[in-house]
Parts: sequence; structure tokens; C-alpha cells
Amino acid sequence: MTETETIAYDVVVLGAGPVGENVADRTRAAGLTTAVVESELVGGECSYWACMPSKALLRPVIAQADARRLPGLRQAVQGPLDAAAVLAHRDYYTSNWKDDGQVGWLEGIGADLYRGQGRLTGPRTVTVGDTVLTARHAVAVCTGTRAVLPDLPGLAEVRPWTSREATSARSVPGRLIVVGGGVVATEMATAWQALGSRVTLLVRGKGLLNRMEPFAGEMVAEALTAAGADVRTGTSVESVTRSDGTVVVVTGTGDRIEADEILFATGRAPRTDDIGLDTVGLEPGSWLPVDDTLRVTGSDWLYAVGDVNHRALLTHQGKYQARVAGAAIAARASGETDLDSGPWGAHAATADHAAVPQVVFADPEAAAVGLSLAEAEQAGHRVRAVDVDLSSVAGAGLYGEGYKGRARMVVDLEDEILRGVTFVGPGVGELIHSATVAVVGQVPLARLWHAVPSYPTISEVWLRLLEAFRDG
Repeated sequence: MTETETIAYDVVVLGAGPVGENVADRTRAAGLTTAVVESELVGGECSYWACMPSKALLRPVIAQADARRLPGLRQAVQGPLDAAAVLAHRDYYTSNWKDDGQVGWLEGIGADLYRGQGRLTGPRTVTVGDTVLTARHAVAVCTGTRAVLPDLPGLAEVRPWTSREATSARSVPGRLIVVGGGVVATEMATAWQALGSRVTLLVRGKGLLNRMEPFAGEMVAEALTAAGADVRTGTSVESVTRSDGTVVVVTGTGDRIEADEILFATGRAPRTDDIGLDTVGLEPGSWLPVDDTLRVTGSDWLYAVGDVNHRALLTHQGKYQARVAGAAIAARASGETDLDSGPWGAHAATADHAAVPQVVFADPEAAAVGLSLAEAEQAGHRVRAVDVDLSSVAGAGLYGEGYKGRARMVVDLEDEILRGVTFVGPGVGELIHSATVAVVGQVPLARLWHAVPSYPTISEVWLRLLEAFRDG
């Protein structure tokens, strides 16, 4: 019989993705002993199957599209992308799915790594194999999410792609069906179409990117269609089969579509089904509701950070939460009872509600922060949307011939501050942080007039937006 070993720490972190790593970094910086438990690769979904590989696939695609907008360069980049080189570039950015570097980083901050499936086995207790880890102050659940597949008969036999297969595929399928209209579906349709696949994008709803302003999805769909993808909205999948390697989809309208592979990008579920939630009175497989310090509702020791709390399913937002949670854990461990947990406080993840930024790396890029016009109105704010055609800015024309883009700011008419900003167009991903600062800082429009954009840059759209508000 194997003897069970019990080891005490100040903090135990379940999950070593970017969120868990950041919690550990902050608790170790505060002098708390910290154990990190990981069942797969240290670095998590973002490093190996999401952010890094997807953007490594997309960067050559976007660079080629930008080059084709420029006289003198256009003719030099008319040929197809070197798919093998792009895939090798992707492999480099995933460290060939080896986590030695990330393990070394964890060791460098003084956290102890335990490999295996960690499960709660009672309050402040996590068991990994034959080792029991106890936490004096906190357990942080940072296990992220997994892809959800629809309930279609025989789907397992079809061997569909999820986001993991889409970002790690070893070759380019001749024909690819993508089911979904969100970020993963849109980005992967963009990447694989440019790498040589004939992409059919099936969207159940009315359009793409329904969490953004409607024009964002419309402009991205138009560009995908122009690039050769077959974009079908209002289309459901009724059945899918695979025969002799060919995938056959029948849609709700009776259309029959064939492909070599099919990607379902139709949602995410929390990876909380096998971490022992039932031992602490919580429902296995559930999202974990938290307060703004990221502590699970009704608990004084359990934290849920990142995707598992369903506040904002984005790596950068999860890392932000991790910094807040780490600070809150450290403060409570030192005996503080009056935390700075009011709006925008050091121990409050306020941005989750008011200023979540996101970039969709399609062509054109779509970037947004804060509330859309519809969201602001639903929240009861008295607002006005101000729109500007990005092609009216000198920097856009210099960026590339035929530049198409649009900008919107949602202005709170009571306080004359920004509730939200959206940009769509080539290169706009680098604009969104300025908008994030304006939204988080609740900068009055009167002060924004003094933030002078450099000429000739695309950032001059800020001046055009202010002018449109003044003159409207």
C-alpha cells in the first residue's frame, strides 16, 4: 500500500495556465508558499492550443493581406503562402508542445509544481495522486474551459476538430467546414482559407461576432466572402457523417456540404467536472460565481480565477483577475480585513464589468472595449453612438490602398465619458489600448481634446470621433 504524503502550503493553485501562473507569481511575490497543480502542459490552453498558435497562424495571413494593399509590394506577394513554413512558425511559438521553459519559470519564482489531476478532497485540501496538499489561506481554481460539441448523433465517429485540432493541425485540409460565428470560428476560417482550404462557414445566428457592434461582424463576413470563403448565416447543422474520409453535413435547409474536416467552434464549458467540487458543497461541472476579489460566493478560502468564473473568457482578462486575486489573497493572509475592493480598487476586478478589451485577428481586425451601444442602453445609460469612417483618416490611406474601416465610440451623455469603443479595420488591434485607458480612466471628452494624435497615423480617428460628437 502506498503511503499518503501530506504537505502544507499557504496557497494551492489548480491549473498552470497563464491565470494560474499569475496567481502563483503574485502570491510568491508576497512571500506565501505556493503549490501549483497541472494535469497537462504548464502554460495551459493559451500557450499551446489557443492564443499563441492561432496568432502565429494568423500573423503571416494578415501581413500578406496588408502587403497586397501597397503599391510596389503588391506584385511581390501575389503567390500563395508557404503553408509548411507557417505551420513551422506556429510550432516554434508553441515550443513544439513542450513546457520545459514554462516549468523553469515556475521554478524560478519559487513555486512547487505537482503534475497530475488535482482534486479538492475537502476544505483547503487538494489531492494529487498519493500527495495531499493543504492550504493555510487559499485554494485558487484556475482550470479554464474546454470546447463544447453539439449533441449530434454519431459525431464522435466523425472525429471533428475543436479549437485544439484547428490550431495544432499538421497539414492544410483541402476543404474545411467551420461551424460557429464567434472569435474562434472567425479567426480559424480566416487562417485556413488563406493557407489554402476552401472554407464554408456555417453560422446559426444572423451574423458573426455577436458580442460586438453589429457592423464588426458584417465587415469581417464581407471580407471573408471576398477572400473566397462561403459564409452562410441563419444555418443550422442537422446531421454530420464521415465516409471514406469525407465529412458530409446536412443543414437545416436541406443543403448537403462535403469537406475533408469540420471544426465546431460552438461554445465553451468550465473544466470543473473532475476537480472534486462536490466535496466542498459545489456542483461538479458548474461555473463558479465570485465576488470582485475573485473569491467564490459563500467561501472564505476558495477562489475561482479566469474562465471558470464566466466573467470574461479571455486570457488577458484572466491574467488581470489573477493579479487582483493574488493581491487579495496576500492581503487577507497578512490579516487585513478592510480590503480595497470598491470600484477600481487594488482588490477588485472592476474591469470585468466595465472595460473588457478584445481583438479579433481577422482581416480586417475587429477590436472593442467596454459596452456596445445596445449593452449601454440595456444597462440604463443615456448614451449616443458616434461613428466615423476610418478611411477618412490620412493614416489609413497610407496604411494601404482601398482601406476600409469604421470606428464607434459610445458616449455617456450624463458625464460625457466613454462607455465603449469599437474599431474595425486593418491594424486596429494596436489602437484598442488607448480606448481602454480612456474607458477605464473615465476620461472626460473635454480632456480627450488635449490628447493630440500624431499625424499621419490611424490614431487620428480619435480627433475625427470628437469632432463628430461636437458637430452632431
